[in-house]
Amino acid sequence: MAHIGINVELAKEEHKRHLRRVRNKLLAEKDVQYMKALEAGDTETQQRVVAEKQTLRDCVNDVDHIECSCSCHDCCGFTAELKSHWPEDLLGPSPLDRYEGENIYIRPTEPTE
Repeated sequence: MAHIGINVELAKEEHKRHLRRVRNKLLAEKDVQYMKALEAGDTETQQRVVAEKQTLRDCVNDVDHIECSCSCHDCCGFTAELKSHWPEDLLGPSPLDRYEGENIYIRPTEPTE
């Protein structure tokens, strides 16, 4: 019997694409915060913003280190693995929240006529 699995590398790349989309908007906002702090001489805010920006950059790189803990790459737990690598405190809700109990990286094909 054939087994439907998940392409782990493709899923990681798709997840990183979602992370980058949200992260890039936040990085632009952080740049403005940093410039305002720089103009005001607020070194505490500057340091905080620098740390937050680095965390935003790291969240994308961290995806490469996710290992599929499921046997034969089935999708039962991999979506949860990806979701756990979405820093909601910085990025807001994960887009995976919309697909609770599903796997967004397996898309059914449309019937052809």
